[in-house]
Amino acid sequence: MLEIRPNCEHCGTDLPNTSTEAMICSFECTYCKTCALEIFKNVCPSCSGNFVERPIRPQKMIEKYPASTERVFKPKELKDSKINTEKFINIDPENR
Repeated sequence: MLEIRPNCEHCGTDLPNTSTEAMICSFECTYCKTCALEIFKNVCPSCSGNFVERPIRPQKMIEKYPASTERVFKPKELKDSKINTEKFINIDPENR
């Protein structure tokens, strides 16, 4: 089950369960759309996977299975992230 993390790991922007701006990778690293798409060019700076929009958990389920309240804030070194992005951006996603 997804943790539904409450913020962007890079810039700290709040991303509550209802946010349509939340993007996650396969390891559930969580970023806002601006960081995920504009800064990291759809390549996760942690695992090199791609991002997808995080689903919104329905209210009746969020009451039973609440979103995480633990904030993860690990701004990435942009120089290193750029190298990672350039390395993986042109690779076929099936070969990552």
